[in-house]
Amino acid sequence: MSVLTGSVLTVDALRIDAGAIPLVRDVSFAIGPGERVGLIGESGSGKSLTALSLLGLLPEGVRASGSARLDGVPGDLVGADERELSKVRGKRVSMVFQEPMTALNPVMRVGDQVAEVMLLHRTQPSRARALAAAVDLLDRVRLPEPKATARAYPHQLSGGQRQRVMLAIALANDPALLICDEPTTALDVTVQAQMLELIVELTAERDSALLFITHDLAVVATVCERVLVMYGGRVVESGDVYEVFTAPRHPYTDGLLAASDLSAVDERGRLRTIPGVVPGGGEFPDGCVFRNRCPRATDQCVQTPGWTGTPERGFACWHPVGGGQ
Repeated sequence: MSVLTGSVLTVDALRIDAGAIPLVRDVSFAIGPGERVGLIGESGSGKSLTALSLLGLLPEGVRASGSARLDGVPGDLVGADERELSKVRGKRVSMVFQEPMTALNPVMRVGDQVAEVMLLHRTQPSRARALAAAVDLLDRVRLPEPKATARAYPHQLSGGQRQRVMLAIALANDPALLICDEPTTALDVTVQAQMLELIVELTAERDSALLFITHDLAVVATVCERVLVMYGGRVVESGDVYEVFTAPRHPYTDGLLAASDLSAVDERGRLRTIPGVVPGGGEFPDGCVFRNRCPRATDQCVQTPGWTGTPERGFACWHPVGGGQ
């Protein structure tokens, strides 16, 4: 699949391997300025690895190849050394992780952690100015009593408050791209809705592009304009959220949507499910990665399907839902 030009982020033929085991294969996509894109799929599909590869944060023994270019950064993110990546992380691209307690420093005050990223990239001229900006950011993410919160330690805050701190840190230097990896999974429904509203509002204010990683279809529908569907380390469908969710072409996307339809239950009152189980990393079949679970699979599916359509709207399937190619 070719990718668009004039984008904030352009990923082309990305591959991630753990030794001889392929985890992500031939992933290509682009994100435009201010665009909000969802990356959706089950656990083990390669979503988080794709994001971590852009920041040079893959686990030891896991390697990326291919290309990932960020607007305004002269070199390729894939294969860049730590010195170059440290100039980009937290400035041009930032990430909000799923579990803030493992991402925040437990022995450092919250305000100091927000200020640190600005001092590191020299976007504030002094520590005093950085701390003042940190308080403003904590207020902007709607934390109560931001001055008092700035003096608190992470363990003194709730899960939702800690995630807001992570968002403040990520947006401190007005990044061109914000990556969110399941940032609301551990939050209750009310706090989750507030967090999603904040992410959309604050990225729009900065005209930051957003790559939002999740397994939750409803979250994608709420936050994103476009969606990439991943399965088995590959992007199997992409397109406008409304179009993909109302007229899916890949059987995996169709199965995900059917499994979330509360009105479609069997005679026992059970939701529809996708047959089989998700294989472990590197254990997906050759050819179409979904063929061992797909109700439409034929002998042709032992061959890898090409990309049909455009970078904006397309799919990789020999026998798409709705027929034709």
